[in-house]
Amino acid sequence: MTDPVPTTCMRCAVGCGLIQRGVDIGYGIDTVRGNANHPVNHGMACSRGVSETADPDGEWLTRPLVRRDGELMKTTWDTALFEARRGLAAAMADDPGGVAVLGSGQQTNEAAYALGKLARGGIGTRYYDANTTLCMASAVTAYYDAFGSDAPPPTYEDIPEATGHVVWGANPSVAHPVMWRWITDSAADGDLIVVDPVRTETAEAADHHVAVDPGGDLTLARAVLAHVVETGRVDEAFVAEATTGFDDLCASLPDPAVAADRAGVAMNDVERIAAILDDDTLIYWGMGINQSVQGADTAGALIDCCLATGNLGPGSGPFSLTGQANSMGTRVCSSKGTWPGHRDFDDPAERAVVADAWEVPVDRLPDDTGPGPVGVVDAIDSGPVEAVYAVATNPVAGMPDATAVADRLADAFLVVQDAFRTETVEHADVVLPAATWGESDGTAINMERTVSRVRPASDLPRGVRTDLDIIRSLGGVLVEDLFDGPTDPAAVFDEFAALTAGTDADCSGISHDRLDEELAVRWPAPDAETSAGYRYTDDGDDWSFPTPSGRARFTARKGRALPEPPDESYPLTLTTAREADGYNTGVRSRDSPDDPGPLVGRVHPDTLADHDDAVEPNEADELHATVESRRGRAVARLTPDDAIPTGMVWLPIHHPATNELTHPATDPRSDEPNLKQCAVRLVSPASESVTPVFERERPPQHP
Repeated sequence: MTDPVPTTCMRCAVGCGLIQRGVDIGYGIDTVRGNANHPVNHGMACSRGVSETADPDGEWLTRPLVRRDGELMKTTWDTALFEARRGLAAAMADDPGGVAVLGSGQQTNEAAYALGKLARGGIGTRYYDANTTLCMASAVTAYYDAFGSDAPPPTYEDIPEATGHVVWGANPSVAHPVMWRWITDSAADGDLIVVDPVRTETAEAADHHVAVDPGGDLTLARAVLAHVVETGRVDEAFVAEATTGFDDLCASLPDPAVAADRAGVAMNDVERIAAILDDDTLIYWGMGINQSVQGADTAGALIDCCLATGNLGPGSGPFSLTGQANSMGTRVCSSKGTWPGHRDFDDPAERAVVADAWEVPVDRLPDDTGPGPVGVVDAIDSGPVEAVYAVATNPVAGMPDATAVADRLADAFLVVQDAFRTETVEHADVVLPAATWGESDGTAINMERTVSRVRPASDLPRGVRTDLDIIRSLGGVLVEDLFDGPTDPAAVFDEFAALTAGTDADCSGISHDRLDEELAVRWPAPDAETSAGYRYTDDGDDWSFPTPSGRARFTARKGRALPEPPDESYPLTLTTAREADGYNTGVRSRDSPDDPGPLVGRVHPDTLADHDDAVEPNEADELHATVESRRGRAVARLTPDDAIPTGMVWLPIHHPATNELTHPATDPRSDEPNLKQCAVRLVSPASESVTPVFERERPPQHP
């Protein structure tokens, strides 16, 4: 038997420690279980994390591919790297912005750091995203607005200490089951409120469910703030000592009853939320808040609720729930929105530090962070992007208005690096097969800032290389001398960690050796003895924030209008949400892009009755309709479900057909797409007897 190997689960951002054992003969994982010694999860593990680690269902890539005469053909690594270099070098010859780079929260810190170094310091492109703009950018923006720094103040240790729990626009029962167990255990002796238009699995377990209207979250949060002020619930001592901007907030607030009505809730719902904030309460939020044109402002309003009521300190505070396994890691090390360690992108002194560490000319570094992924793909049409290097990400399935994304990527020279065949691979000119969980070495950072080790339990199959190795190899032939130093994972982590010394996200006291001994360390960790706790305070009494005033800031933003409310032509609201197999566009939980399985929507029975002319049974007596937006259409099997509010169509976010429909509008400050809301209608399916999974045909466009 092979020896058991401790590692971090790379499915979601809880960061559970696992024990995995490789097979005795050949390649692969034999068994996986929770690691009882890991300080994050203490042996707990979810079934999907275990099964997707041990035996993913996706179609693995095992050989490099290049496109010849329109077809992807197997080739050698030398040929694949030559073709990738040729296409990327041609695109960046006159303008570094000719190459776009798309990364992922599925990479290790070491690979994400190296990819950012290649994109920013080697190529010098501003068209680069680490995938966090699809999920966490709104929360990041709100944290910077309030605290001058990016990170949730609380940690997992605060969950059992909290008296109240408010889960807003998230479904951790499905998305983060291990963390959900901690929340429900704590709420057994306290109170749990869930705010969501849908009666989710999380809402079913709550003491109270607030069914806010789709898109009404910001209005509801401001109603709560207004009611907190009106009823004298403000923690005046904390506000006076540790915050600024409270008077401006008060001047901006609406009448709470009017705002509650606009949000589609009763005043007693507003009162319940305000009342739970009287005691130590954690407010958790997820993609239901972030993925909106109002995302940053709504996340800011939730933080304002915490600040106004003094819910900042051990056992309380604003806690954004990260999706992808290493989304926090990419925020710290990938050089997307900040330089490594959250160094300010716009600060010339910080740029000089980075350029010196990378030994590149400072004027090669781009002047700004560039657009999010929607803007990156748009730049293929509008210029200057001619080539795209996509690593461990699937934009053809994961981005809004996916048909347009597919069309644009098909027009570019596309290099795709992935462990699995995806919808994006089908458009590639070069495919580089990468290692996956259980085969890679490095580190990851979970949603509470904890760094832990990712270790291989299996050798690599022939023809497959790790993300870090591929990035180093491609970068080495594309940009001379960029990766001249040691490029093993431990050395790359040391390079990254040294660059964070003295920053708000200091990891300089962390190393692979330390993690091998302690298993997990929470940043900021400026020395080999420190593992941080709650941010911005040592004891909950003395506060210090990295803002010009040293105080936390109320934001008091009112948001912007939703981009596409329902109307007479498209009278229904589409929302998207994660199912149990809904991480990473589902590539590990479905057989192949050729067979993504049926698109199953959930609709209230009254909505189905109101649109019965569009709904037809198939030969199995299953109800089907075509869900159509102004961007695309998809045939869906519809399940009557009174957990869905009337006038809404619910579709799973991971299915590749769903984002044929979604709207590409983005938050003006975070660049995060408005994936949670757009206008749709139901029309009759094209076929009465054979129902296609989805159609890529685009309907007529409307102004």
